[in-house]
Amino acid sequence: MRIDFYHLEKFPLEKALPAILQKAYETQANVLIKTDLAEQADELNTLLWTYDPNSFLPHGCEKDGFAEKQPIFITHKDGVNPNHASLCVLVHNVPVPFDEGFERILYFFNGLNQESLDKAREQWKKVAQTDAQRFYWKQDESGKWENKG
Repeated sequence: MRIDFYHLEKFPLEKALPAILQKAYETQANVLIKTDLAEQADELNTLLWTYDPNSFLPHGCEKDGFAEKQPIFITHKDGVNPNHASLCVLVHNVPVPFDEGFERILYFFNGLNQESLDKAREQWKKVAQTDAQRFYWKQDESGKWENKG
């Protein structure tokens, strides 16, 4: 398993996430986005419909139905993977799901929020105790991702 930590500082999640998801969609990998509240799942669903009027990322959440057919599925529930995603995106401080069989996990955290930083550090340390590969990405001055370890 590979786990990538994305340290958000220059651009917020709402700007960074769609760009990463677009790249993931182009690889034809199914994606599961996990957040911790139903309201946050609804906000992400709306974001992916509205972030760019010239783009389209096919996705859905529980209220949309047809979860197993969605290339990108958003949930707030643990242990749910109806679209058989190999890539899991974690937002809003959701802990790393070590036992759910994902090939790759992307953990986004807000570098301008101390609580978010603390939780990310805690997750980083937990990952270090496993055999998973871990990578740390930070935004440069222009917002481009740089691998920092």
